[in-house]
Amino acid sequence: TPARCRMCPLGWLGVAALCLGTLWAVPAKDRRRVEKPKAELSLFENLDLDNYDGTVESYGDILDLSNYEELYDYGDLVPKIEVGTLAPRPKDPKTTAGTPKLQPPSGAGPVPPAPIPRQGLPSCLLCLCLGSSVYCDDAGLEQIPALPPDTAYLYARFNRIGAVRADDFRGLEKLKRIDLSSNSISWADADAFRGLPSLQELLLPENLLTALPELPRGLVRLDARLNRIPSAGLHPEAFRDLKQLQFLHLSDNQLDFIPVPLPESLRSLHLQNNNIQTMHEDTFCDSQEQGQIRRALEDIRLDGNPINLSLFPSAFSCLPRLPTGRFS
Repeated sequence: TPARCRMCPLGWLGVAALCLGTLWAVPAKDRRRVEKPKAELSLFENLDLDNYDGTVESYGDILDLSNYEELYDYGDLVPKIEVGTLAPRPKDPKTTAGTPKLQPPSGAGPVPPAPIPRQGLPSCLLCLCLGSSVYCDDAGLEQIPALPPDTAYLYARFNRIGAVRADDFRGLEKLKRIDLSSNSISWADADAFRGLPSLQELLLPENLLTALPELPRGLVRLDARLNRIPSAGLHPEAFRDLKQLQFLHLSDNQLDFIPVPLPESLRSLHLQNNNIQTMHEDTFCDSQEQGQIRRALEDIRLDGNPINLSLFPSAFSCLPRLPTGRFS
């Protein structure tokens, strides 16, 4: 009919549109599959990957490690606080279980271990190291441990150290103070302290010493109280050349006489509770020099000795103060 014929062009147009849409869909899909990777790669075109090297040497360019080793500021506690010679972190046994051990060549005997240098096992493994000070108090030590080369102050009190060897302090030129109080030291090598040019304070009270070793000339303070030192245990004129010695404390020993001559620098002399029975006229004063006043020596203790000081008035006539002791 005429009406049906008028609908035919519209139907054909719909069928044609459907076919054209189908024909265009396939190429578009294929085109997207090809272009999608190109679009993703275009995101990395601006990255410079040619110079990237992921090695340990390149970490400095990635991370700022310049301040990594900064330590806390402890103020006036010590001039410089640093942690030195720490124990290495133990290896994980799980990671080293499968590591083969090196074997000596065939026909050769066992390879002896390499000698460990004295500074190889520093006391920082056993004690507390802060700057130039080493604290080893009450650490159960039976001998003086190897010390870091910059040690200036050593505190090793309340241990079981029995002797001081010649090599214990060798090479420690910055060592200023040694405190070995309350140990069991019965013997010290003659050269144990003599080669320490900076040593100013040597503290050895409450030990078992029967003799004193040779002392460095820069010593300012010597404390060897509560030992077993007789007069024969001192070198003749042991303190004459110690021109900087100010404090000499030898109380509670077994001395028979005052160890003269004493340096002019001496300020304090403690000899109480010994076995001193007599003294010479020139023990403290020069009998040949009239009007001498020895102003520095203001503290002399001779109490607890079997000596009557009133019998020797000329021996201390040059002193600014009378010695402490028995005058009757």
